[in-house]
Amino acid sequence: MNVLAPEGIELNKKKRILERFKETLAFREEAMTELRAELEQFEAQYKMEVGRFYAELDEIEAQIAEEEVKLVPDDEEIKKRAEELRRRAEESAANTENAENCSFKWQPTAEAKKAYHNLAKIIHPDLALDAEEKEKRHNLMTRLNDAYSAGDQNLLNKLVEDFRDSPDLVRGDSIGDELVRVIRQIYQIKNRLKELREELLKAELSELFTLHAKVRAEMLEGRNLLKQMAERTKTHIKKSERRLANLRNLNQAQEEYVNERFGMDISAFR
Repeated sequence: MNVLAPEGIELNKKKRILERFKETLAFREEAMTELRAELEQFEAQYKMEVGRFYAELDEIEAQIAEEEVKLVPDDEEIKKRAEELRRRAEESAANTENAENCSFKWQPTAEAKKAYHNLAKIIHPDLALDAEEKEKRHNLMTRLNDAYSAGDQNLLNKLVEDFRDSPDLVRGDSIGDELVRVIRQIYQIKNRLKELREELLKAELSELFTLHAKVRAEMLEGRNLLKQMAERTKTHIKKSERRLANLRNLNQAQEEYVNERFGMDISAFR
C-alpha cells in the first residue's frame, strides 16, 4: 500500500478544489458571454424598433431649433441649443445606421454551450503559468468567445480539438512545483471570478439591462413595451412636424414681407 507524503495529500486536495473552481469559472464565463450577447442583441432590436423613431424625432427637433434661430438670429442661447440638438440628431442617426447593419440573431445551441463550457474550463487565460502562455490562452479565449457569440459550431469544435492536442497541456515537474502551480491557479481563478461578479453587477445596474428586464416582464403579461414606446414616439413626431411646418411658414412669410417691403432677400443672411 502506497502512502502519500503530506505534500502529495495536500496536492490532491488542492487539485480537487481547483477542478471545482474551473467548473464554476467555465459556467460564469459562459453566463457572462451569453448576457453580453443578449444585451447586444436587445440593444440592436431596441434601436431598430424604437431608436430609429427617436432619431427621426431628434432630427425634427434640430430643424425646429434651426428655424427658431432664423426668427431670432442674435439670441445666443437659442443658437447654442440648436447646435446641441443638431449634434444629438447626428449621433442618433449614426446609432440607427449601426443597428440596421446588425441583423444577427443570437441563439446558442445545446451543442455550442457544451463545447464552449468544456473548452473554457481548460483554456482560460487565468490558468496560465507564465506571460507567454497567458497570451496564447487569451488569444484562444477571444476566438472562443467570438465563435460562441456568432454561433459558429464548426469553429467551436475545431478549437476544442486543437487545444485538446496542444503541447501546452503536457507538464512534468516535482510535487512541490505542481502544488505551487495549483495554488496560484486557484488564486488566479478567484480573481477572475471577482472580475466577472463586478462586470455582472455593472451590467445589471445599466439602463439597458433595466429596460430589457421591463420589456421581458411586459411580454409575459402580453404587452409589447417596445411597440408602445414606438407608438408614443410617432405621436410626438407628428406634433413636432406640425410645429416645424408652422415655423417654416412663419419664416417664409417674414422673408416675403421683407422682400416686398424693402426689396431685400433675407434668406441669404440666415
